[in-house]
Amino acid sequence: MNPWIYLIIAGIAEIGWALSLKFSEGFTNTIMSISTVIIMVISIVFLSFALKEIPIGTAYAIWTAIGAVGVAIVGMIFLGETKTLIRIFCIMLVIGGIIGLKISG
Repeated sequence: MNPWIYLIIAGIAEIGWALSLKFSEGFTNTIMSISTVIIMVISIVFLSFALKEIPIGTAYAIWTAIGAVGVAIVGMIFLGETKTLIRIFCIMLVIGGIIGLKISG
């Protein structure tokens, strides 16, 4: 499979575990705590698959950016986090950085 697909899956799992972590309530909610750990492992496994062909600096930056942007967007849409123009602009800057890393590597 294409290593970029692995990296996207890893990034989506990054979003999933961050959200699970929020709902684990400091690891007091057992179900969400277990799901957090499982999704973390999935994220790391797919990142490791991607690292077979994508340079570590590029892969790690994109992996964390997918997670950060994804969680920020989910937070604004579903969790009532603020939706300011500056925040949206900064998210767009991160997305621009991801695109730049992809096309330069």
